[in-house]
Amino acid sequence: MRDVAFIALGSNLGDRHELLANARDALGKLPGCRIVGQSSIEQTAPVGPVEQPPFLNQMVALETTLAPRDLLSRLLEIENAAGRTRDVRWGPRTLDLDIVRFARQTVNDTDLHVPHRELHNRPFWLRELAELESQLEATA
Repeated sequence: MRDVAFIALGSNLGDRHELLANARDALGKLPGCRIVGQSSIEQTAPVGPVEQPPFLNQMVALETTLAPRDLLSRLLEIENAAGRTRDVRWGPRTLDLDIVRFARQTVNDTDLHVPHRELHNRPFWLRELAELESQLEATA
């Protein structure tokens, strides 16, 4: 099934702009996928108890034929290729990719929730999502 996934990109270590650009490139090259919209990039304060540098965040609309779990696996591969480590929950990271929501699907598994459980706790995600939805409406 063809759907649109809204993927949040974040980085607060290394060359953040380059890491986001490389992630967008990798997302667009996934099988059965193409980027159909991208939000502005914004700098935000980190969320959570760990002191760390600010994040650059962006969201893309990814048209995809991948099932949610398959897409998640691919996102983890892209994060790993960017040097992502999972030492501390909500700690600093080179790249963080989250499935925020799908246009037509929901998932409620133990390790995958779509829409993302933290969506309403991330004002920047809500802004980026609104920007993308406006872009997609304009091209429909």
